Amino acid sequence: MKEKATFGAGCFWGIETAFRKVKGVISTRVGYTGGHFDKPTYEDVCSHKTGHAEVIEIIYDPSIVTYEGLLNIFWKIHDPTTLNRQGWDVGTQYRSAIFYHNDFKKAEALASKEKMKKSGIYKKKIVTEIGPATKFYEAEEYHQQYNEKKKRRYLFI
Repeated sequence: MKEKATFGAGCFWGIETAFRKVKGVISTRVGYTGGHFDKPTYEDVCSHKTGHAEVIEIIYDPSIVTYEGLLNIFWKIHDPTTLNRQGWDVGTQYRSAIFYHNDFKKAEALASKEKMKKSGIYKKKIVTEIGPATKFYEAEEYHQQYNEKKKRRYLFI
């Protein structure tokens, strides 16, 4: 059985690298979602006019890794307290977001966010948005598994 998760946590290159290492992740692809523009390109999204976020779409085996497990990784690999930015990357396309695919995942995402708020890990307010998954537009081929293609090394988890 396969399930799907979609997260935005800054530049999609880094988050894809992190999630591809997770046992139980079957496949990943990076792209754009959460906006109002049909068939956006990278240049469109970077124009700040489409409303899309850079995201990763994850296909995973829930018998090996749970949605909660993926959420735990999501919180670890980015700063959910910075609005529309991650490090040097600034813009709404870099926002922290969880795009859920059903009501069960919505409830899990909301509970996970609440758990993070109460944990005291973050001193600032968590600004991660949680909303329904909308149409996913796959990013251009050169963005797929970018860090692997460029042999970049990132340590996330």
